Amino acid sequence: MIPSRLQALRQEMAKRNISVYIVPTADFHESEYVGSYFKARKYITGFTGSAGTAVITMTEAGLWTDGRYFIQAAEQLEGTTVTLYKMGEEGVPTVDEYVEKALQEGQIIGFDGRVVNNTWGKKLSEIAEKKNGKLAVDEDLIDLIWTDRPELSKEPVRILGVEHTGKTVTEKLTEIRNVMTEKGADIHLLTSLYDIAWLLNVRGNDISYVPVVLSYLALTKEECIWFVQEEVVTEEVAAYLTENHIIAKPYNDFYEYVKTINADATVLMNQSVVNYRICNSLPETVKIIDELDPSVFMKSKKNEVELENTRRAHLKDAVAMCKFMYWLKTNVGKIPMTEISASDYLEGLRRQQEGCFDLSFDTICGYAAHGAIVHYAATPETDVEIKPEGLLLVDSGGQYLEGTTDITRTFAMGPVTQEMKTNFTRVLRSNMHLANARFLYGCSGVNLDVLARQPLWEANLDYKHGTGHGVGHILNVHEGPNGFHWGRKAYVYPLEEGMITTDEPGIYIEGQYGIRLENELICRKGEKNEYGQFMYFEPITFVPMDLDAVDASQLNETEKKYLNDYHKAVYEKVAPFLSEEEAEWLKEYTRAI
Repeated sequence: MIPSRLQALRQEMAKRNISVYIVPTADFHESEYVGSYFKARKYITGFTGSAGTAVITMTEAGLWTDGRYFIQAAEQLEGTTVTLYKMGEEGVPTVDEYVEKALQEGQIIGFDGRVVNNTWGKKLSEIAEKKNGKLAVDEDLIDLIWTDRPELSKEPVRILGVEHTGKTVTEKLTEIRNVMTEKGADIHLLTSLYDIAWLLNVRGNDISYVPVVLSYLALTKEECIWFVQEEVVTEEVAAYLTENHIIAKPYNDFYEYVKTINADATVLMNQSVVNYRICNSLPETVKIIDELDPSVFMKSKKNEVELENTRRAHLKDAVAMCKFMYWLKTNVGKIPMTEISASDYLEGLRRQQEGCFDLSFDTICGYAAHGAIVHYAATPETDVEIKPEGLLLVDSGGQYLEGTTDITRTFAMGPVTQEMKTNFTRVLRSNMHLANARFLYGCSGVNLDVLARQPLWEANLDYKHGTGHGVGHILNVHEGPNGFHWGRKAYVYPLEEGMITTDEPGIYIEGQYGIRLENELICRKGEKNEYGQFMYFEPITFVPMDLDAVDASQLNETEKKYLNDYHKAVYEKVAPFLSEEEAEWLKEYTRAI
């Protein structure tokens, strides 16, 4: 199937003299996850992961992805003629390096200019210029061969009240316009679906698990224009927009709109998000202020209404997770249980919680060797029985009207080896060291990441993903600019009060098992003295760390106190919402060690 699709694509490339065609994992808005219509990279390679780039020449096809997906990609690309390039590994060229080497004198690089951001598009243009070639960006060649392509999503729009958001649309628009004034910008172009949803206090369902609305936005000092699919503008939505002085225009009209911007205007936008075609449609003389969208920082610092709501969401989520853990522990080996059935059972428990309207991502439920596949997704073909032995890794979350949750727990399903206990305890120590950090304001996720990795580095171990990421409020489960990773430049911004970040170190032994433990943390202000403003983290995830997998002899007294204090809080918060039998079970699994 994939070889025939590649052949069809190469035929279209040949008609246009395109020698290298690039298919990223992206929609028109640089979203991390994309709707069914935009899964072109999956269509042309067969790889289903959420991150990756395909490059097709007339003789070769390659797929670049990161360490979360090495195992999965290797399996899915088998027999496709697509070569896996493991990003960041020694000797592996980057996409740009490969493209430059593959491109011969005078040849053409092709891509859909709507799914490549302008920053990358300019780099590709420079590569073409070096070879006296050019770009072809006005057509989506995948669309020409994808005969049964799904339609563009047009899901209903949900309007959020101030009781959910803590700020009105008017307040948010005023804050953005103040930033525009400070920077001397006449117009702000916003194409990030997360930021548009946050700014307008609307949510949708145009990407699975991510409650956003396909749209673009243009903001001037006088006007706010929302380019959105006409089908989703109901009478209620139209009245809401009128009330807040927001003009609605058709979704695709945005491309013509940007051509009409005054030639001497100053435009504020993030060229790492705004797509290549939009930027190249602007008048050449327009001055561009290329920065992170102001809303990125604003929405990352949750206000007190949002924080109080998200605490409620996490308590509901903890109840569902504790019921799930109880069900696993008391039923494994007694009733039929597989990765998919366990995942479905957990989803059912979540949806029983008031206000839960969706999951926040596709549940990762990996038993034994599948737990070592960082972003494993069970399918009917890969689904395995969960036996009363070994480890089960479950990474999951929910979308609630009060907030977005993300939690990972690894469970001992029965007897586990000493090596498993040793590694589980290392990951537990890593998680607790970061969660209990005290640090001066100004520190970033780059600075603090070592606190989590040190217990693993001591044993010459590591994991090929970030230690944590920001979390949106009733939005995308992965949000910037905050996160924990020693080598990721995006995480250099100071951790601010109100930011919510995950803490999720792990160990993955390929072909055997995986361990990851994840909590969410709110950044808070602590004491301020002559040394500066100290900061700390408030945990908001309250589910036991499985004591059946802990080797207490590896914990020092401080670490034991961390764990005991945490488990005491888990029991106090969650037990009142459980049955008598479940509460007794929880008491045992939150006992002091």
